[in-house]
Amino acid sequence: MKLVLATSNKGKVREIKAMCEDFEVIPYSELIEEFEIVEDAETFKGNALLKAHAVFDALEDDDIIVIADDSGISVDALEGDPGIYSARYAGEDANDKDNLHLLMQNIRAKGIESSPAFYTAAIAIVTKDVERTVHGWMYGTALTEAKGEGGFGYDPMFIPLGYDKTLGELDDEIKRELSHRSQALSLAKKLLKTL
Repeated sequence: MKLVLATSNKGKVREIKAMCEDFEVIPYSELIEEFEIVEDAETFKGNALLKAHAVFDALEDDDIIVIADDSGISVDALEGDPGIYSARYAGEDANDKDNLHLLMQNIRAKGIESSPAFYTAAIAIVTKDVERTVHGWMYGTALTEAKGEGGFGYDPMFIPLGYDKTLGELDDEIKRELSHRSQALSLAKKLLKTL
């Protein structure tokens, strides 16, 4: 079964391919030219569905399954920010490092060294007949300093509940077991087998 990912984010592609080994997983950018998808929904679920439908429609192929993920981190001390704006927290042209540093700076500006936080991942599955979404969460602590070189995005500043190292320091294997995306993907795989 061919799964087309509605992303070209290398970190997400790598993570999803590793978890969905029983499927042929292809980023949409290998099939058509990348295009901008406006993510203007107010929830992770809404944005995941927007992406999945945009790629499904652009591919014009009824025999594919498109999966899209929208995910981000929500920090208690910042009233849930950056939330759905995690990927563009430091601006439209910002990269992972810019977003990471701005988030650490904003937590520090509250006069604290850390805050409870959680990651959310929403995965949308779209075929010609079906539209489904699943969610996964990972709880822990957001720090004001980055530790470790692993992972991507906000991983170097996030310590999962029950651990004393950041996702940037933890083994990929451990991270895969814990991650919000892994939780959502394991539910998505169950759904995919019913299609």
